[in-house]
Amino acid sequence: MERKHKQPKTLQEAVVFYSDPNNALAYMTDLRWPDGVVVCPTCGRNDVVFLHNQRKWQCKSVHPKRQFSAKVGTIFEDSPIPLEKWLVVVWMISNCRNGVSSYEVARAIGVTQKSAWFMLHRIRLGLQSDLVAKLGGDSGPVEADETFIGGKVKNMHAEKKARYFKRGGAFGKTIVMGFLDREARAVRAKVIPNVKRETLQAEVMAHVDKEAKLYTDNAPAYDGLRARFVHEVVDHVQTYVRGQVTV
Repeated sequence: MERKHKQPKTLQEAVVFYSDPNNALAYMTDLRWPDGVVVCPTCGRNDVVFLHNQRKWQCKSVHPKRQFSAKVGTIFEDSPIPLEKWLVVVWMISNCRNGVSSYEVARAIGVTQKSAWFMLHRIRLGLQSDLVAKLGGDSGPVEADETFIGGKVKNMHAEKKARYFKRGGAFGKTIVMGFLDREARAVRAKVIPNVKRETLQAEVMAHVDKEAKLYTDNAPAYDGLRARFVHEVVDHVQTYVRGQVTV
């Protein structure tokens, strides 16, 4: 089977390239087994036989699931949707900066909107990073900040607006805390219940490596982190950038 490494530049090229089953299979095989040796996912045997008529491999040992495809063990497994369509959607998600809707995917690859919705959720699940590893390893800089997400007060109904001003603060809005690892170019965001000191500092401790350079604003809730991190703050009343310190 000829191996191809061409990377499509446009959606049209992606559709044309991956619509060829040989291209799709060769591309997936290169990703799964980059050294070119296909290994049985069940027993680890590496002298498997390729079945051209089924586009699968068969292990020489007799055991359950001795026949396997390039989709086994991936987010594409157990889906009747062919690999040629899956890879086009992966390309769309990876290259569309403003995101892509299930309706757009359905029109592009010729599936139902329900199937496109399922595919998008599967792919986004596969794109999730390892949340166990902490940000800022090897003394890298990490920015941390929180924000309130919700509708503008001027657009609220009069009754809701009155409750908002009565309660004050972030009442009626969702609090989201975010982290940016500058060197790894990795971002994490999480909904948090409040902006109390114990809540914010617990999230910092959970997501930021102890060797990292931590940058935050000068909110009192971040006080005391210098005991655990190389912690620098920027006062937004005076400036938004102080050398490398910015959030």
